Amino acid sequence: MNDTRTTFMLDLQRIESEDYQLREGEHQQDFVRLMLQYIGDPLPELRDDLIYPTFYTWIKEQNRFTDAELRSLLAVLTDEQHLFYQIGSENDQTVFTRTFSVLPIALIVQRHRKQPFLDQAEFKHVKYALLRYFQEEKDLRGYLPDGGWAHGAAHGADALDELIQCPQSDETVQLEVLASIQGMLHNGIHIFSEEEDERMATIVDTMIDKDLLSQEKIADWISGLAECRDWPRSRAQVIARVNSKNLLRSLYFRRGQGCQRERLLTALLEADMKLNKFATK
Repeated sequence: MNDTRTTFMLDLQRIESEDYQLREGEHQQDFVRLMLQYIGDPLPELRDDLIYPTFYTWIKEQNRFTDAELRSLLAVLTDEQHLFYQIGSENDQTVFTRTFSVLPIALIVQRHRKQPFLDQAEFKHVKYALLRYFQEEKDLRGYLPDGGWAHGAAHGADALDELIQCPQSDETVQLEVLASIQGMLHNGIHIFSEEEDERMATIVDTMIDKDLLSQEKIADWISGLAECRDWPRSRAQVIARVNSKNLLRSLYFRRGQGCQRERLLTALLEADMKLNKFATK
């Protein structure tokens, strides 16, 4: 471990112990620059236990950034050296840079949702970036024995859940996000086993809970998920079927009991029956 990295870790540990306050003569931007530099560090103690909690506290809890600073931070986080750093690569450590860039993006989008500061062009940029990330991320591993959490699908889902609640998120945005979830479920390479299905189900649950999209359109999307049952037999078909079935069940157990939306409940039950090849007919 080099001296700069070691010193930085010690500084973040000390900042954490002092309720994330800086000492006299210290400047937030100096730490932010290093946080961005080491955001995808393979050491989980630095990446997951120190850098992300510092972003979380400074952005969400202490509101330490101006609107201009958040815009600048968002521009860096969504660039080719962060969210899209070697996008498309698999089974290497670059995944950490991408998946831990999307987490503070989610915090910034949440801040915009509650206190809007992004104009239409800036909002479209972050929307495009998140949809592109969900489409192009190919390293879908959850927890790595050597390196800790990668969890790209879950982290991306958290950001999309914030995105759909923004004032600029019209019906078109809701439908684009649903399409991106379907693409992630039907990814062809990975069956999710680290509760990514729950994190993606949260997006749909939010749409239902806040009436962001009509029952009919959500029900149509649910029915469309089950169409993979009729694909030719292949590994990709199994992956799509199992991932879709798990998400629908996550959604059912949140929405099924006492559901007043009969169209949605029917769609959930019918889609699950179609996707479950072990169900008694």
